[in-house]
Amino acid sequence: MSSKRQILRLALPSPLRRQFDYLPPEGALDDFQPGLRFLVPFGKRELVGLLLETSEQSDIPVEKLRPAIRCLDLQPLLPAHLLELGLWAANYYQHAVGDALCSFLPVLLRKGEQAQFRHQWLWVVGEPEAADLADVDSKRKNPTQRQQQLLDILREHPDGLSSDALKTLGFSQSLLRGLKEKALVTRIQRETAPPHSLLHKPETKESLLQEVPLALNEEQQRAVDAIAASMGEFQSFLLQGITGSGKTEVYLQLIGKVVERGRQALVLVPEIGLTPQTVGRFRQRFNVPVAVIHSGLTDRERLDAWLMAQQGHAGILIGTRSALLTPLIRPGIIIIDEEHDGSFKQQDGFRYSARDLGIMRARAESIPIILGSATPSLESFANAEAGRYRWLKMEKRAGEASPPEFELLDIRQQLLQDGLSDSLIEQMKTPLQQGEQVLVFLNRRGFAPTLMCHDCGWQADCPQCDAHMTLHRRPPHLHCHHCDYQAPVGATCPECQGRNLNPMGAGTERTEEALQRLFPDISVIRVDRDSTRRKNAMQGILKRVHDGGPCILVGTQMLAKGHHFPKVTLVAILDADAGLFSADFRGMEKMAQLILQVAGRAGRSDRPGKVVMQTLNADHPRLRCLIEQGYTAFAREELIDRKAVRLPPFCHYGLLRAEAVAPGRADAFLQLARMIVEPLTDQRVQLLGPIPSPMERRAGRYRAQLLLYSDQRKALHGVATQLVQLLEQNKHAKKVRWSLDIDPTEMF
Repeated sequence: MSSKRQILRLALPSPLRRQFDYLPPEGALDDFQPGLRFLVPFGKRELVGLLLETSEQSDIPVEKLRPAIRCLDLQPLLPAHLLELGLWAANYYQHAVGDALCSFLPVLLRKGEQAQFRHQWLWVVGEPEAADLADVDSKRKNPTQRQQQLLDILREHPDGLSSDALKTLGFSQSLLRGLKEKALVTRIQRETAPPHSLLHKPETKESLLQEVPLALNEEQQRAVDAIAASMGEFQSFLLQGITGSGKTEVYLQLIGKVVERGRQALVLVPEIGLTPQTVGRFRQRFNVPVAVIHSGLTDRERLDAWLMAQQGHAGILIGTRSALLTPLIRPGIIIIDEEHDGSFKQQDGFRYSARDLGIMRARAESIPIILGSATPSLESFANAEAGRYRWLKMEKRAGEASPPEFELLDIRQQLLQDGLSDSLIEQMKTPLQQGEQVLVFLNRRGFAPTLMCHDCGWQADCPQCDAHMTLHRRPPHLHCHHCDYQAPVGATCPECQGRNLNPMGAGTERTEEALQRLFPDISVIRVDRDSTRRKNAMQGILKRVHDGGPCILVGTQMLAKGHHFPKVTLVAILDADAGLFSADFRGMEKMAQLILQVAGRAGRSDRPGKVVMQTLNADHPRLRCLIEQGYTAFAREELIDRKAVRLPPFCHYGLLRAEAVAPGRADAFLQLARMIVEPLTDQRVQLLGPIPSPMERRAGRYRAQLLLYSDQRKALHGVATQLVQLLEQNKHAKKVRWSLDIDPTEMF
């Protein structure tokens, strides 16, 4: 129905894949820009929605449209190109547009809070109004000497000082109360906006830097020059540099060129654990505000950081996956470090890839994007070989460091002590005696993968998952790492009441205990999710490693990413075979990436490094290719295999997942989905399944999946869009949890 009244088209946080029409708030002017937030009635609730556009037409009769309650903003919070990116991403990843666009806003803004920095109570010198002079004179007495000192301090700071600041200066609350009673000071509330803005306060090159940049080698300089030449235009770069080649220094020098021009840099890292050291390195180099966004912050901290980036107060924004969705007032460059890491793909809800979405954002903002890694994902590797990304290689370590030597240690027919061979133990002694450090890698936390009764064969299985529970010793308990179910460790077997209960296999806790027995005079430091759970625990561990003498680091993949341990000269990988025979077609790729990332911790200084890998498959051709010829040769071999059997990146996937409490219900729903989608495929899109997920029961729910795949991305998306629309209208879809994952990285 046509109408001359302006209609607001909003995206609301709803699972419904549609937009919603409202009338403007009563009495409001008809001049609203996309990107503004509105509080609107939605059923019996009130929701905060984002304005996508205004129109004079609606499919709903105008008299049936409800007016918005009020507009929450004076200026749009998201620029037009980010709104368009959100709409594109919602369509590409088959997700509800309102829910997708909500991801671009901090939680407090989704709840309707004002887009303002936190407010702080400040003390200022208070001058009474003339009408109150008589009352004031009756209370006022001459200030004491100490009170006068406080007044003098406040007069030196006309913008005010907080109670904490005054306490630090030695002034007590009683002094403030006394001055307040005399009406000589008052308390005001003020927004704590950062005073410095890189984009509104020109800086000289010297004042932007707090330390002199390092000298670059030839490969680093070539990379910096190539990327710097593309400033102001879109270009995707794959920066493949071996571990220790100085990729971070390349990032730092490029960011220096960006902030010199008054623009902002966005840097993504894969994990929260890497954020503090990255932030520390950047703050040490630059004299510009650095904002940080990750899930470990409070909602208030996230909003303040978001506003610093959005309003231009921060020259550099560092964060994990979600930081990619933060608006920058003058973007200059996007850097995605360790681009191969799986954490850049959201695994629930809005299942976007920060790496792929980052490329789309860089294109929209006409800026360069750097995908950095020693072990690029095979998708990025293939794009570089095809010329879609510009490929920059750094194959030498920075400074005097040389790549480590590799040794495959065949442990067939060898007796192991808690997973450690005698040969490996002997090799560990030499660097420790020389005052150096050793890193022992085992990607299994806990004491042992499971507990087993040797009388009847019972194993400690999770009652909610098709998985064993991991045995932990500190404190003693059984823990399912899939659903978080925990149980006490019994003294007897629950099946036969026997007492012959033994841990099977080794985790980081058991390896830590074994190494402490073998090397009683050496500090053994465990680094996994359990030992770093407390706030700042990781920083404390890293300080011990950097400050101390000889030690043994034992840990999971948390040790593999981005850490610089100059005293580590030996890396021991206890199980090099993990991934060689994985059911996941990406298993071999992930194994290679993890091995080389861990190996890269060895020999990063002037001392040569060595990597010893315990294996039962020392003659495996792909493993030998990796350590003898390097990652590039390994990746090319993997791509040949994938192309032969039509696996990504030579084929495009969509994975329809379903789960339900009752067994068989998820499978029945996917059978129905297959019947719906088969007439739509037109032989360009093929189906596999439904089949049970590799772990069929998880957290008490039964899971199954249906794979859609095609050589043509457009054909796959056409079918996927129709399938989602039909499933949303089907009554059986309400009986299960289901989702469609486009470009899945986890096939379970």
